[in-house]
Amino acid sequence: MARPRKDTSPPKKSLVKPLEVVKYGHPALRSKGKKIEKIDDSIRALAEEMIATMDEEDGCGIAAHQVGRALQLAVIDVMPAFEDRPSRAWINGRELEIESLMPLVMINPEIHPIGEKRTREVEGCLSMPGLYDEVERPERVRVICQDLDGSILDFEAEGLLSRAAQHEVDHLHGILFIDHLPSESLKEHQSLLRKFQSQASL
Repeated sequence: MARPRKDTSPPKKSLVKPLEVVKYGHPALRSKGKKIEKIDDSIRALAEEMIATMDEEDGCGIAAHQVGRALQLAVIDVMPAFEDRPSRAWINGRELEIESLMPLVMINPEIHPIGEKRTREVEGCLSMPGLYDEVERPERVRVICQDLDGSILDFEAEGLLSRAAQHEVDHLHGILFIDHLPSESLKEHQSLLRKFQSQASL
C-alpha cells in the first residue's frame, strides 16, 4: 500500500537489495496466492527483500504478488505514517504498542471485520504509482496469520494498520483497491491505468 509522501528525506537504507515492483497489468496481481506450507529460509529471505522494497518505495505495505510472487505473504510497516494516520492494535483485549508489531510479516493471513462501522480513507498502491482514491472499508478487523517463526499471530486492529492489512490481504486474492471504487471514480483513472497496462506489456 502506498501513501502520499510529505517529507523529502531519503528512505531508510537496508543491506538487503530491494526487488522490482510489478505494475498494474502484470498477471501476478490478478492471481490468487498459493498457501505457504513451509516457512523456510527462502520465505524468510523473500520477506526481508519485501521489507527492503517497501522501505525503498516509501510504502506502508507490500504483498508478494507485487514482486511477482503469487504467495500468501505480505509485509506492513505503518510507523512512518503514524503521526498523520495513527493505528491501534489489541491482543486478547490488551492494547499493544504498535512499534512492537512492526515490521509486520503476515503469512497465510485471514481478516474478519469487527462490528458494522466503516470508514472512507485515501489509499494508493505501489503497483499503481500516483493513483490515489478513497476506499470504504471496515474500521476494525481481526487479523489471524503466521509469523516467520510459524507461530500464530491473532490481533485486532484499527486505523492505518487495519486498512493496510485489508489492502494487502486483498492483493493475496488478486483484488486491487481500485476494485472497491464506484464506476464513476474508476472512469477518472482509466488513462493512468491504460498507461500502466501498456508499460506492463513491454
